[in-house]
Amino acid sequence: MSIFSRTRDIIAANVIDLIERSDDPAKTIRVVILEMEETLVEVRASAARLIADQKERRRQLAELAELQAKWTERAELALSKGRDDLARGALMEKEKLADLTDEIGGEIAQIDAALRGFEADIAKLQAKLREARTRQNAIMTRIEGAQNRARLREMYAGEKVEEAFSQFALLEQQADLAEGHADALLLAAPPKSLEEEIAELKVAERVDAELEAMKARRIAA
Repeated sequence: MSIFSRTRDIIAANVIDLIERSDDPAKTIRVVILEMEETLVEVRASAARLIADQKERRRQLAELAELQAKWTERAELALSKGRDDLARGALMEKEKLADLTDEIGGEIAQIDAALRGFEADIAKLQAKLREARTRQNAIMTRIEGAQNRARLREMYAGEKVEEAFSQFALLEQQADLAEGHADALLLAAPPKSLEEEIAELKVAERVDAELEAMKARRIAA
């Protein structure tokens, strides 16, 4: 397929419709964008070659103009010397150059028309490329959003989270069991010994004596 027909096909294509009908939009749009970028590079390269040809043809026109001017001078010189034959020959050479000038001028006109076509094609291709890239960004944003939502869903309702919370419940049961064991040890504390009970009585006796003394001092005052 020539670059011209491929360019026309891409320009005529409905990129959005092509992507929306694809089973794999992300892959389709990557292929479409790659095709557009490659075609755009080729179109620009072809345009660059035409511009080079155009410059070459214009240099040839300038050279032909100089040569025609020289043959005109020669014809005038020959005529001034009474050499009509030489003057006629010089003008014949000038006419040949004029025909070549017209031919090259026609080639330049064709190149100009082709360049205008390239300019229009490049503008349309760039618009299509922007359209495809915009669509690509929209699709990737949607995919990224869906993936983020899936990760969030997994974080608060996934099997791993449920498993982690079941472990919390098991730890709480173990804590309850440890606390119950500690409480049971307190309930099962051994009774006080005889010495401990006598010591407590002595302390209570001293406290009572001091309390009575304090009461007596208050009455006396």
